[in-house]
Amino acid sequence: MGKPTGFLEYERKTSASEEPRERIKHFNEFHEHLPMEEQQKQGARCMECGVPFCQSGMTIAGMTSGCPLHNLVPEWNDLVYTGNWERAYNRLKKTNNFPEFTARVCPALCENACTCSLDGDAVATKENEYAIIENAYQTGLAAAKPPKVRTNKTIAVIGSGPAGLFCAYMLAEWGYRPIIFERGECVEKRLKSVEAFWSGETLKKDSNVQFGEGGAGTFSDGKLNTLVKDPCGRNKKVLEVFVKHGAPKQIIYDYKPHIGTDILTSVIRNMRETIIKNGGNIYFEHKMTDIVLKKKKDSAKVEKIIIAHDGKKEEIDCEQLILALGHSARDTFFMLHEKEIPMEAKAFAVGVRVEHPQRLINQSQYGTKEHDILGAAPYKLAANLDSGRGVYSFCMCPGGYVVNASSEEGRLAVNGMSYHDRNSTHANSAIVVTVTPEDYGDKEDVLSGIYFQQKLESAAYQAGKGKIPVQRFEDFCEDRKSTILTEIPCMKGNYTPANVRSVFPEEIAASIEKGIFLFDKKIKGFAHKDVLLSGVESRTSSPVRIMRNPEFESEVQGIYPCGEGAGYAGGITSAAMDGIKTAEAIARKYRRFDI
Repeated sequence: MGKPTGFLEYERKTSASEEPRERIKHFNEFHEHLPMEEQQKQGARCMECGVPFCQSGMTIAGMTSGCPLHNLVPEWNDLVYTGNWERAYNRLKKTNNFPEFTARVCPALCENACTCSLDGDAVATKENEYAIIENAYQTGLAAAKPPKVRTNKTIAVIGSGPAGLFCAYMLAEWGYRPIIFERGECVEKRLKSVEAFWSGETLKKDSNVQFGEGGAGTFSDGKLNTLVKDPCGRNKKVLEVFVKHGAPKQIIYDYKPHIGTDILTSVIRNMRETIIKNGGNIYFEHKMTDIVLKKKKDSAKVEKIIIAHDGKKEEIDCEQLILALGHSARDTFFMLHEKEIPMEAKAFAVGVRVEHPQRLINQSQYGTKEHDILGAAPYKLAANLDSGRGVYSFCMCPGGYVVNASSEEGRLAVNGMSYHDRNSTHANSAIVVTVTPEDYGDKEDVLSGIYFQQKLESAAYQAGKGKIPVQRFEDFCEDRKSTILTEIPCMKGNYTPANVRSVFPEEIAASIEKGIFLFDKKIKGFAHKDVLLSGVESRTSSPVRIMRNPEFESEVQGIYPCGEGAGYAGGITSAAMDGIKTAEAIARKYRRFDI
């Protein structure tokens, strides 16, 4: 790379800097560029050393030698020497997305590792990097690059949970103009509505813990780990987008990353603003109530959607419809079934929320009741029963709260959530049992899982007379109503002592009881008589799956089922990843520009 004899022919030179006493008087650039001809000589000094330690980024005796970013130093030094500044910039940005910063403040570990420095002066690599990026700005190479061609294809996205949000985010970034229709409120208004409901005010059926900007995951522990296989790096993309919009950087490298409701709400708002800036749009309190299909003898395709807002209904032309529904969009499932959109019933899980003192969980997991560095301890438990059923913990919330997650009048569901610091006195988790179409009803009726959920939620509402029913574990085992609670629950929403066991069919209740006793062998005190159980945990995942082909499209052309409600994800990250996959499928079908 460079000129083989350049390091012998040319001396190292760097740009002069203004004296500190002068530079503090202004905010202007204080470096004086080398002339272009001289800068090319500095590129020529890069010798053909054979082993470019400058780009290695190795750790030796606890210290870094070479560039930690693995910048392609010899390549762009050679391109500087030959005067090919555009290619030099392209090679530089291949590994470094912020050279205008690093070229000024980087300690230049590449120069310390330079072979030339063994018996002379190192190549002025930092100077070359600085020249490349400054030239790129001067010549217009480093500039905003909006999509070359706008497709002008309006794509309707129903729902602004993780799937819908990320699908729209990627489409807008690639030049489409996605429009999100969200039945619930924007996250700012939604927060106030949910807090008001928890304080005893009337439930808003279309804006609550389940519905609204951010989806059900907005009021959760904000876990971001997933078991979904990810050879294409979509998981990393999701985390990077979150960080870009305000999430803590450590979620990129944490083993079990989590955000928390308090941070997630601001991240969602920032993502909304980016979508709008890139050409998309979002309409809140706009609910899709119907779809209009154009049918032929052997096929059908979507033609219009009906949107209800402020007491009025509007027909909107629509050729591509992304169904990024939440798992609680039961009225939409009913409508889709009436329209003969292919769906099937699927297994899900139901159970209770169990609360323990966080100090008990810490003691079991850490060997101490408090840990300043590790924070509130999590757990994950599972057991196979003699009956053949599995029982397991789900959506465990260290230092969290049990919340009233209802979305229908006369029915009650619970969930768990945590703030970022996970600082409540209790840990909570769902303890659930898997149920299948064979368990809960007519397996030929794709909606039977919804009816089963509603039956349990109606029973929970009756048990607590509209409040969250809570029961001591000892009373749960004896199938008797609790009259007093010896522990104070950490809950969002009104609660009352009740008989939670009466909510469930006996086989499910017995499975929960056996599971908790088995978990006591792993975490001592898990089955203590005063442990609190509340219910019903019924919204673990969607009870239906909206069928799609390998191109992510329904049999009804133009409909793209997506995310958790459609039956293809479980949790924030996997739903977001499915949203990205769906966006990719649409981009493949309508590619009219360079992504």
